[in-house]
Amino acid sequence: MHVSESMAAGMSVMLISENAELTTVRAAEVLNVSRPFLIKLLDQKAIPHRMVGKHRRIRVEDVIAYKDAIDREREQILDQLTREAQDYDMGYGTR
Repeated sequence: MHVSESMAAGMSVMLISENAELTTVRAAEVLNVSRPFLIKLLDQKAIPHRMVGKHRRIRVEDVIAYKDAIDREREQILDQLTREAQDYDMGYGTR
């Protein structure tokens, strides 16, 4: 149902097998970041990966887990900023 609603709203939908592995190019596309930024994340061990020869492979579930964690963190920060703006009466009062 979620896929149908997203498509009806004009959003793109990507279907990937859960046990699939992504190249760095594809993982960067999924996260909407540059490939060099993704490489830094991999080097910092923020996202698990494995080497196949000289190439990195990242499991889809690890990319999605990282994306979910970042999204949750951003949401918490936005909630905190909203609370602070309300506390200081910066025009973001509740209605």
